[in-house]
Amino acid sequence: MTAPFRFPRFFVTNPSPCPYLPGRSERKVFTELSGDNAAELNDALGRIGFRRSQNVAYRPSCIDCTACVSVRVVTHEFRPNATQRKLLRRNEDLVVSACKPWSTQEQFALLQRYLNARHPGGGMTEMDEMDFADMVEQTPVDSHVVEYREPGSNGRPGKLVGACLTDRQGDGLSMIYSFFDTQSPDRPGLGNYIIMDHILRAAAADLPYVYLGYWVKGAARMQYKVRYQPLEKLGRDGWTRFDPIESDPGAVGAAPERAPRTADLATILRR
Repeated sequence: MTAPFRFPRFFVTNPSPCPYLPGRSERKVFTELSGDNAAELNDALGRIGFRRSQNVAYRPSCIDCTACVSVRVVTHEFRPNATQRKLLRRNEDLVVSACKPWSTQEQFALLQRYLNARHPGGGMTEMDEMDFADMVEQTPVDSHVVEYREPGSNGRPGKLVGACLTDRQGDGLSMIYSFFDTQSPDRPGLGNYIIMDHILRAAAADLPYVYLGYWVKGAARMQYKVRYQPLEKLGRDGWTRFDPIESDPGAVGAAPERAPRTADLATILRR
């Protein structure tokens, strides 16, 4: 006999300053992910635009603004353009491993360098190592830290240059948060590479979508997401194809302590 399903309780945050659009406020609706049905609930909520942060699923619920739009890449139809193919070739020597969601000092050090370079003064720059551990390890769903390393030598792993906290959902991969070495002269565009690597590996594992979170109209730092086509957006009519360049040409702007247990990424994603 199965336990009865309990409909989740939803809550709404108080308005706070919007981190993407100056002069606007944001509000979120959220619910807790817990119990035996946490993964199923996360899957269902992910299909209607929710994102996960630790054991909470949330989505924007702003009163007078709909700029945040959930987007996902259709993996089987993605075809990298010439620039993207060059980027894939440049980084094909990287060693990619799907690690259990255990935080490491090496990951945290890379995150700090990334935040200081890309988001100085942002809220996440105040995270300490315990905050990072909570971010990675407090997950009630199927999560991994996908690591990107330089080739190793003498049996030792190479330098960590990128990482992404990734959830495996029933219909795809959800990229929760990625960070990478922004100062490497030999590897520009690592963030774009990490996204494409997820798209290609999801397609190889017969997972139809990679969820990229929210595209925010008018926020230049979120426009990189439209580079990965075909893209779908979530609206009142469900998921539909989305190319903001066509709909609005001005929309596109300038994206050892406990050793992690590694496994073959393709094997994990094909489960």
